[in-house]
Amino acid sequence: MTILGEFREFIARGNVVDLAVGVIIGGAFGKIVTSLVEDVVMPPVGLLLSGVDFSQMNWVLKADNPATRIDEMVAIQYGALLNTLIQFLIVAWVVFLLVKGVNTLRRAQAAEAPPPPAPSAEETLLSEIRDLLKSGR
Repeated sequence: MTILGEFREFIARGNVVDLAVGVIIGGAFGKIVTSLVEDVVMPPVGLLLSGVDFSQMNWVLKADNPATRIDEMVAIQYGALLNTLIQFLIVAWVVFLLVKGVNTLRRAQAAEAPPPPAPSAEETLLSEIRDLLKSGR
């Protein structure tokens, strides 16, 4: 088999396609979460904290020099880190709820699954004959 044939076989596997779909949907979901955090969650949190905008929070290590008119400010953007941590917590919570929902559905389906059918009369009789032959009677 040629390397192209092996590659085609690899790509055609269901796992690779499922992974690709998951990555694409995850990327789109990331944009939704980013918007949810930045546009919905953070403004009320900032308002509760006396109008604090987390994205603007930083620790300036070196200030701008107005004489040169060049942006030379060096700062640690810890507000961006706080935003990212809140985004992570929201994503983790949503994934937890999704997994919990899927597990609940699986348990419900397992409970509803019909029991396996009872063996027929012929199977029961053959099992009894087999057991008798094993016991040596």
